[in-house]
Amino acid sequence: MTSHTALLSALLVALLTAGAPAAQAQDAAKASRFYEDALQRYEKHDIPGAIIQLKNALQADKSQLPVHVLLGKALLANSEPSAAEFELSEAIRLGVDRAEVAVALAMALNAQGKQPQVLEDPRLQPTGLPPGIRQQMLLERALAQSDIGDTKAALASVMEARAIHAGEVNAWLAEVPLRVRSRQFTEAHAAADQALRLAPDNAEALYQKASILHATGQVTQALSTYERALKLQPKHAESHLARAGLLVDLNRDADALAEINELQALKLNDPRGAYLRAVLAERANDKATARAALKRVTDLLDPVPIEYIRYRTQLLMLNGLAHYGLGELEKAKPFLELAARQQGPGSPLTKLLAQIALNEPNVNRAVELLDAYVKARPGDGQALLMLASTHMSQGRHSRAVALMQEALRAKDAPEYRTALGLSLLQSGKVASAADELAKAYKADPKQTHAGLALITVYLREGQMPKALAVADTLARSNPNNATVLMVQAYAKTQSGDAAGGRLGYEKALKLDPKLTEAQLGLARIDAAAGNFDAANKRLRQLLKGDERNSDVLFELALLHERQGKDDEALKWLESAADASGARETRANFALVAWQVRKGQPARAIDAAKILLAKLPEDVEALQAYASAQAANGDPVGAKSTLTQAARRAAFDAPRLLEVARQQVGIKDYSGAAYSLDKALSGTPDFMPAMAMLSSIELAQGDAAKAEQRAKQVIQAAPKSAIGYNLLADVALSRAQAPAAIDALRKAHDIDKSQASLTRLMQVVGTHSGPKAATELGEAWLKRNPGDLAVRSAVAQQNLLGRDFASARLQYEAILKQRPNHAETLNNLANVLMATKDPGAVSMAERAYKVDTRNPMLMDTAGWANHLAGNGDRALQLLREARLRAPDVPEIRYHLAAVLAKAGRKGEARDELNAALRTSVNFASAADARKLLATLN
Repeated sequence: MTSHTALLSALLVALLTAGAPAAQAQDAAKASRFYEDALQRYEKHDIPGAIIQLKNALQADKSQLPVHVLLGKALLANSEPSAAEFELSEAIRLGVDRAEVAVALAMALNAQGKQPQVLEDPRLQPTGLPPGIRQQMLLERALAQSDIGDTKAALASVMEARAIHAGEVNAWLAEVPLRVRSRQFTEAHAAADQALRLAPDNAEALYQKASILHATGQVTQALSTYERALKLQPKHAESHLARAGLLVDLNRDADALAEINELQALKLNDPRGAYLRAVLAERANDKATARAALKRVTDLLDPVPIEYIRYRTQLLMLNGLAHYGLGELEKAKPFLELAARQQGPGSPLTKLLAQIALNEPNVNRAVELLDAYVKARPGDGQALLMLASTHMSQGRHSRAVALMQEALRAKDAPEYRTALGLSLLQSGKVASAADELAKAYKADPKQTHAGLALITVYLREGQMPKALAVADTLARSNPNNATVLMVQAYAKTQSGDAAGGRLGYEKALKLDPKLTEAQLGLARIDAAAGNFDAANKRLRQLLKGDERNSDVLFELALLHERQGKDDEALKWLESAADASGARETRANFALVAWQVRKGQPARAIDAAKILLAKLPEDVEALQAYASAQAANGDPVGAKSTLTQAARRAAFDAPRLLEVARQQVGIKDYSGAAYSLDKALSGTPDFMPAMAMLSSIELAQGDAAKAEQRAKQVIQAAPKSAIGYNLLADVALSRAQAPAAIDALRKAHDIDKSQASLTRLMQVVGTHSGPKAATELGEAWLKRNPGDLAVRSAVAQQNLLGRDFASARLQYEAILKQRPNHAETLNNLANVLMATKDPGAVSMAERAYKVDTRNPMLMDTAGWANHLAGNGDRALQLLREARLRAPDVPEIRYHLAAVLAKAGRKGEARDELNAALRTSVNFASAADARKLLATLN
């Protein structure tokens, strides 16, 4: 740099800095003016105005310590504790003595939920502070210790503060809430009385005295003491709030509303006033106002960081209860959990948390909460009822029964008998359940649930007159209850009175035109009558109002399945599952069952995983998953899943029976025996379990034991077909066909069902020939021409007798009613192939189009194309079928035949060897061996 350049630079710096001291002085003066104005505003309680001026001061000069101190205190007064903490900490950093701001800083930290920091921060230690400041700091520490639940330490801090100056009123008032929380009311009274002796006209002291009277149930004295406090200090917000709450409890709603108005005039943003307003509105059945008030509570408290209020039990409760009242359970949960934890296991909030857990669903958590609550408050009938209902939902019906019997010993209440009846009903003790429900309903006709459950019992037992009698009685006493009218309509429909059912649903709709369930009931009546267009139109109309209504979508699936439109049915079912919420699972269950039934195991597994994610602890969901695993060729996985299901089913006999049936399906006989033994240990006279045990004993090769148990079943239930079916099984295992047929005829004479007939036909066909079997079926069809199951069984017997013409007629008759029924289309395609009918290919392709993922339909279509000379199409279909079902030897044989014809002998040979390793007795095994011989 030249000397000339250096000189110019020096001059420039001098010019730029020459005015700095003057500018800084101007900024300081400007900041000072802002500060002074702010201080006046602060003293006049214009806190927002003070904050604006203090921020202006800081813009002018960030170094002024008074500005930081006053801004910190103003922000604290304006309910901005985080910002206050920053400014007060900055003041200390810049050199302010901690005694000037320590108490305010402790208050800011307490307000943010940073109570541990109040106790640990070296800046806030009482030691070294002036006596008056130290006393205030000790009281702030007492508040922090109380908030975190250390009442003993809090009392010690209060006593230490009092020792500094016993004449300080606050040192006595701080003791009162600590004593009340510990239910030490004598000591609380003594502290409040001493505070009043020191300051007889202190409104806060009177408020604390009134709070003790309030807590001890001295309502009249509490009200008058709150009034005295308000006469001394009309703007004492806590007294207005407490008095309003007490008046609400006394049902003095008009007086309570006046107090709430006073409170909200003083503190518009106090969520406690908004909550009390919601309580009054709810009591007045003013739903809109109640909801708006609850929304006001959450609008005020939700923006507040949870750390700020985590030790403020009352605010936690308010926000939790407000969200709960708004139906926002997920939002309510964290607030209620924190509040309940601070109140202990006997907190009434525990029951709400248990309800939330049930809705999630997290049943184990609900049981854990309710168990702890019942131990703390053993006489709470509502909690016992909830706990019993929870156990009932998990199949632990014996536990539910015990709980309700315990509740009844304490108090004979109709609602307890209702719960007991429901528990007994679920445990399979139908007679006892009906007795308890009848008692509950007789004792209190308002026990609508008991009446509705009785109707269910009677309908299940086929006692239509009794079901209708209860339904009619309920409807007469509840003429404006749409739910009751719908149940009555359902009972009428089930009894065959479609016209009465329609009338009932229409009455329900007059009460509530938006009642979807009634519309669904009408759609079902239309569908049952064959009025598919009317049903479809009604359901489509419902979708216009809510296109993701899972119930409507599900009914559309059922409607299209009834019409034989399987592709449409699946589309609607998938839509229903997709639209279902976290607690809606009917469509998910149905979708798993559909995919399993249609031979789509991979998709069944996917659907089952979604279901299990919704209901991870649910026995039925585990069963659905197991069925998908079994269909997917994973018997080991299915066995493990069903073992879990049996464990979680507790002693629910009907549910354990279902689990056992699935275990039998995967040949896990020991697992099934365990499930059935467990069912019988809870319900020794549960006949279906006894019957299945007989079947299992037979499967395990113990025919004698199985026969003995079958005879026990017949003796226990001579009017049931089960025992005779078991005897037939035993006879068949011994190759005693005449004895089996005799037993099956007796079974069919008892229940006269299509199931008993088709089984009889099967055995008769095997023993006496297809003609004898078809005669049985044809006689039935003359009386029941619409029975497609029996018609299909007749067609099967026709096939066995090689009467292809008759089989074709039967399948064509079925297709007139169910034109897109894949199984029937497939069977007819096989008939056409057997008769060398050129229509076989189009029929098989038609079946395949109904369910393009079904390997059995692919196989039929592939073989039909092969026979028709369409080699490329046959190879395409059969390769995919083999990949989907590698364990089906028939498919491997068909593929091998096509490969051999195409000159791929090595590949064909591999397929044939694999098929014959899988089974040596499949339908085309002889043809497979012949073909293999030509390839070796």
